[in-house]
Amino acid sequence: MAQCKQLCFEIPGFGPRKIAADFGGGNVSSDGGVLLLRQVDRWLGLTKQVARALPDYRDPDRITHSLESLLRQRIYGLALGYEDLNDHDLLRSDLLWQTAAERGELLSSSSTLCRWENRAGRKEAWLLHEVLFNQFVGSFETTPAELVLDFDCTDDRVHGNQVGAAFHGYYYDYCFLPLYVFCGDQLLVSYLRPSNIDSAKHAWAVLRLLVKALRQHWPKVKITLRADSGFCRWKVLRWCECNEVNYIVGIAKNDRLNALSVKLQKRAERKYRKRGQKVRLFSQFNYKAASWDKKRRIIAKAEHSEHGANPRYVVTNLAGPAQKLYDQLYCARGEMENRIKEQQLGLFSDRTSCHEWWANQFRLLLSSCAYLLMESLRRLGLSGTELARAQVGTIRLRLLKIGAVVVRNTRRIRIWFSSSFPAQELFKNCLAYFYG
Repeated sequence: MAQCKQLCFEIPGFGPRKIAADFGGGNVSSDGGVLLLRQVDRWLGLTKQVARALPDYRDPDRITHSLESLLRQRIYGLALGYEDLNDHDLLRSDLLWQTAAERGELLSSSSTLCRWENRAGRKEAWLLHEVLFNQFVGSFETTPAELVLDFDCTDDRVHGNQVGAAFHGYYYDYCFLPLYVFCGDQLLVSYLRPSNIDSAKHAWAVLRLLVKALRQHWPKVKITLRADSGFCRWKVLRWCECNEVNYIVGIAKNDRLNALSVKLQKRAERKYRKRGQKVRLFSQFNYKAASWDKKRRIIAKAEHSEHGANPRYVVTNLAGPAQKLYDQLYCARGEMENRIKEQQLGLFSDRTSCHEWWANQFRLLLSSCAYLLMESLRRLGLSGTELARAQVGTIRLRLLKIGAVVVRNTRRIRIWFSSSFPAQELFKNCLAYFYG
């Protein structure tokens, strides 16, 4: 007698009906949106560019899975919520996933993907960053007038005794300290670093490379560096001044800055005592720290509320009213922090659990490629819709997780999506946009 290898179980029924279930439904997929991701990928040419750029050290006579197939499987998996390589041991049999990867047989196993990731090195990291940069440049139909480059770092908790793991006092944990660079919602750099360094370490070198490359494409573009106080280093500011790069960077409060703005802070406190409502006042002055080469313009914000005084300072070489620069330009950097959260929480950029350093950097960049797919889908296909500003997790849940039945023969692949899917029109419109 044949043994049932599926997980059979009963669920409490209702009325005269009993409910019995198992996982023997056959070729049914819960990831119908992988076909939309495939279309976005084809429209961008992302995995093709990455596959052409990366070296392949495998024996050509023994290759079963092409680089392009491996990239699609891994990047689509991250975009669809599968952070663990072990998930692919079952996903590799999904006919819809095989269709998205343009294969007619099983996809690669978790062990194959693991060996591939652990072969990555410095060269692969550099080449993948070149692809990200080229994708960014190619997203503009006309020359941009201005680009604001947001620099920030975050903590990436380690998964054990990994290469480069170190304790960070601020986060009070063992972690990595990756550096991110965004321009608007578009990602340019995701650079893994150890945490036992200055938070601005290598930021100057990254900025120089980006400015040089951007001006090769657009010589007259106006470039602005925006960052928090962790990146306030006078040598970086001086380099910006010498190379016609604007900057607006936070500066940590100290006794001298507080003394220079004491009148403004007292005026804000008096107004708060009088009105009983939060007061924000702005001023500007020139300031030179002991280690700086010269004085620079400081924008001071004096804020007083029921929580007391909350002064803030920004150093900039931009002209314009202090409050406008602070509120409209500097505070907008908070959006970058949302994008970093999308990377970590939605696309698992912190799943850097390999032992070797460069394998973890490669994983971080694969997550960045998944972000590029999702950001392009949001910026282009979902423009003007209710999901135009949605987080990647919301887009995945609302648009990509679709039940589908798949039938494949030698001549055709037939897919039936769920008739009850709420976002049918939106899905079809997105697919049509990237198909054109």
